[in-house]
Amino acid sequence: MISSTTNIILAFMFSLLGTFMFRSHLMSTLLCLEGMMLSLFILTAFSSLSSQSMIMYSLPIVILVFAACEAAIGLALLAMISSTYGTDYVQNLNLLQC
Repeated sequence: MISSTTNIILAFMFSLLGTFMFRSHLMSTLLCLEGMMLSLFILTAFSSLSSQSMIMYSLPIVILVFAACEAAIGLALLAMISSTYGTDYVQNLNLLQC
């Protein structure tokens, strides 16, 4: 159990590192965020199975709902940005434009 928890935490850290390293493309950033949410889901599922609290059983479902909402919003933003600008470079986005 300790080695699987360590692997999940390492997967989260690598996804976080990937988010910081590959932030020039929106698609790679979204994939790294999905990796982070997947590792959080697995970690909360393991912790809810090991604990005997009833409140912990619903926590993985809440994490999964947030991950689905984040994926839908990210995909909508990616489609809008790629159709507007023709690319998914984050440097081309200017927040000061109206």
